[in-house]
Amino acid sequence: MTFDPATFVYSDSVTAETIRAASVLPARRENIELTTDDGLRLVGELAAPESGEIRATLITLHPLPTHGGFMDSHVFRKASYRLPALAGIAVLRFNTRGTSSPRGRSEGSFGEGISERADLVAAVEFARRRGLPNRWLVGWSFGTELVLKYGAREPVASAVEGAVLLSPPLHRATDEDLDTWAALGKPMTALIPEFDDYLRPAEAAARFARIPQASVIGIDGGKHLWVGEKFAARALNEISSTVLGIPGAVLSGQWDGPMASAAQ
Repeated sequence: MTFDPATFVYSDSVTAETIRAASVLPARRENIELTTDDGLRLVGELAAPESGEIRATLITLHPLPTHGGFMDSHVFRKASYRLPALAGIAVLRFNTRGTSSPRGRSEGSFGEGISERADLVAAVEFARRRGLPNRWLVGWSFGTELVLKYGAREPVASAVEGAVLLSPPLHRATDEDLDTWAALGKPMTALIPEFDDYLRPAEAAARFARIPQASVIGIDGGKHLWVGEKFAARALNEISSTVLGIPGAVLSGQWDGPMASAAQ
C-alpha cells in the first residue's frame, strides 16, 4: 500500500473499506485528566497515532455545554476516530468545567466563558508537558470564543502554532480580542457555514478583517452544527490541511486495515 501525503489517499489495495460515520480507525487512546489552576479536575481523552511521528496536535474546545456541547460533539469525536490513522494527527478532547459525557463529568460549573480560561490553559499545558508537537487550538461555536479570548494571550500564545475556528458566533469575543490575535501574527482559519445561525460568510469576512492573517472559508450549504457526513468530512479536511500546511488536502474515504464501529 502506498500513501500520497499531498492528498492522504491510499492506493494499491483491493481490501480497503469505506470510512463511514461511525468508523473508528486505529489509534493509541488514553483517558486523561487535566488539573486547572483553580483546582478542578477535568476529564478527557488523547488519541494519538499508533506508530510513526505525530505530525500535529489538536487541542479541541467544544460547543456550548448548556446547549448540548461536550467533548463527544460529533466533529471532534470523528476527528479522534480518524485523524491519528489517516493523517498522523493527535487529538486532545476534554469536557470543560461542569460538562458531562460518557467519559465522565468535569468538576466545577459552567463559567459563562470566563472561568473556562483556566480550562484552556490546563489543556495546553498538558499538551506542552507531554511534548506533543505542532499544537493548534481548534474551537467549535462556544469553543471558538475561548480560543479568541484567551488563545493569543499568555501562557497559551507561545505554546500554540495557531487556531482553527468552526462556526464562530463572535458573541463573547470582542474587537479587542481579535486585535490581540492580529498582533500575535499566528495563523487562523475560520470555517463559516453558508447558513450559520449566528455568523455567515459575508459578515465573518468583515469582522475577521481585523486579523490580517486570518483565512475565512465559506462552507457552501453548511449549517452551524455541521450535521451530515459530507460536512463533518469537510471540516476534518480543512482542519488537517491547515495544521499540516498542505493546502487543499483531502483525507481518504477508504481504510485498509482494522476498523471498528462506534455505538451511535
